[in-house]
Amino acid sequence: MILLEVCDVKKRFGDQPVLDGASFELRPGDRAGLVGPNGCGKTTLLRIVSGRDESDSGAVRVHSSVHLGYLEQQPDFAPGRTLHDEARDALADLVLLQREAVEVAEEMARSTDPAEQKRLSERWDHLQHELGRQDAYNIEHRIERVLDGLRFRRESYGQPVASLSGGEQNRLMLAKLLLAEPNVMILDEPSNHLDIETTEWLEGFLLESSAAMIIVSHDRYFLDRATNRTLELFAGTIDTYSGNYSAYCRQKEERLLVQRRTFEKQRIEIAKAEEFIRRNFYSFPARAEDRRKKLERIERAPPPREIAAPPMSFPPAARSGDIVIRAENMAKGFDRPLFERVSLDMLRGQRWAVLGPNGSGKTTLLRCLLGLTPLDAGRVQRGQGVLPGYFDQQLTALDDDLPVVDAVRAKQHRLNEHQRRSLLARFGLTGDKTMQAVGVLSGGERCRAALARLAAAEANLLVLDEPTNHLDLWARAALEHALARFDGTVLMVSHDRYFVNRVADRLLVIEPDRVRIIEGNYDTYQMLLNRSEGEGGAAADFTAAAAPAKNKDSAAKPGRKRRFPYRKVEDLEAEIADCEARIDRLQNDMLDPEVLRDGRKVRQIRLKIDEHRAALKTLHEHWDEAVELNW
Repeated sequence: MILLEVCDVKKRFGDQPVLDGASFELRPGDRAGLVGPNGCGKTTLLRIVSGRDESDSGAVRVHSSVHLGYLEQQPDFAPGRTLHDEARDALADLVLLQREAVEVAEEMARSTDPAEQKRLSERWDHLQHELGRQDAYNIEHRIERVLDGLRFRRESYGQPVASLSGGEQNRLMLAKLLLAEPNVMILDEPSNHLDIETTEWLEGFLLESSAAMIIVSHDRYFLDRATNRTLELFAGTIDTYSGNYSAYCRQKEERLLVQRRTFEKQRIEIAKAEEFIRRNFYSFPARAEDRRKKLERIERAPPPREIAAPPMSFPPAARSGDIVIRAENMAKGFDRPLFERVSLDMLRGQRWAVLGPNGSGKTTLLRCLLGLTPLDAGRVQRGQGVLPGYFDQQLTALDDDLPVVDAVRAKQHRLNEHQRRSLLARFGLTGDKTMQAVGVLSGGERCRAALARLAAAEANLLVLDEPTNHLDLWARAALEHALARFDGTVLMVSHDRYFVNRVADRLLVIEPDRVRIIEGNYDTYQMLLNRSEGEGGAAADFTAAAAPAKNKDSAAKPGRKRRFPYRKVEDLEAEIADCEARIDRLQNDMLDPEVLRDGRKVRQIRLKIDEHRAALKTLHEHWDEAVELNW
């Protein structure tokens, strides 16, 4: 049975076609992931499918048995309602059934007419059957299960909806959809505003549901777990793939390989035919005309359906000290403690990710490590030669009124306009986009502009707070590759588990009662969690291996030991300059004609130059060590 069918849907905004013949089917059991680059029309298609917008042409056919639920990206609540009121409203039909059952029971008790009593009894039996089938006797339990799963505190149930944050309102919209239990769900970015633990709960909930689904998400782990089909929307049309996101990636590469070969083979054949026509046009016009007609009848193969990712990259990082950041016994709180007794040594070249639930203090921790927010206790030291660059999730570094090409200027580096345009092109912003004001850009474009500005700063410590927000799947993959190739140090916060797993080699996990440091990526963390759960929750070994240092003596030491005695960097630089000056003087002496005529003097000067060069090499090695290890 086909629950939903989209046939040749077209939609234009001005002269720009967004949908150009999109078609697909949805059947029972389908959990389809809808993927495509930013701006390709995913939300437009979902709004047309859900009946909120109309297409210019084409049709959307919905089976009569379908109860369709759509997750709005923009919440809209009636005034004066509480969180619990809105959640309960999703089960309004069941509440009405309960109320009707009570009314029918009261009428039965008052009625004396046998025929009326029989009618009421039959109605009451039917209502009881429906209430049991729809689990209407556990309404409060169902509401609590979903609200708890989406991390709403019990004490907030009576809170007015108007006082909730934007993220909490979006979670409430998701809760209402899950409680309504439609048999076709349309979910547009359901994991937005969810932390990792809540996203995993949502994955489990959707897997238990029997509803068919269309899911738009940029979370690749979420798509892998929650979907069994993939719809790729690109250039206004849809290609269908079996399996989840990972299966889609494999099949996509196979299809691209065939498409490239077919397109290139036909291109060569056409070029040969055109060359034959050109050479024989005058000498053998009949042959040329015959070949031309055959060429016109050829069905042209479309170009490969290739979605290009921006070629993101960061410049080579200037060398810093071995220890980039040393933190000792950090503590911070506002109305409640966020973290305490946090100690760590971040070494050059490491890539750290900070994990934790919403509100646990991840951004505050980043700002404390950068010195932007004062600590309540403890201290943070920055290593020699560390040049931090900060990407904040609010993108406040960008001036909304400036053109993009001017907004990416870095204060410490003067790049001309051509260099800035080239830099923006690496992050997927080209042509007229570079001259638009930052304020009119989409969320994904603003994010890429902020990353370009970070690259312009030529930092050797990249501090990234939710850098994948608003980026599509292809831009996220490009950013992963750019950070993997970056030879500096990375510290980041992200809820994208796939991104964390691909980039990070150290995790700092903020939990309600402690902070853990994990040597490894997200897969390592999951393996340790599963191991501790398999041992009955006893995680002594896990905790011991992951616990942060408690004080300076027990903090992690840099792996490199000193070869030379401690000396100040400035003293070494002065001695290096003096040694280089002596070598220059000796080389000038070698140019004296009298010295050149005396072989003994030439040998003496050469020996002295060799001695000074050996000393200079040792001084440079000493200087390198001092820059890395001195504080």
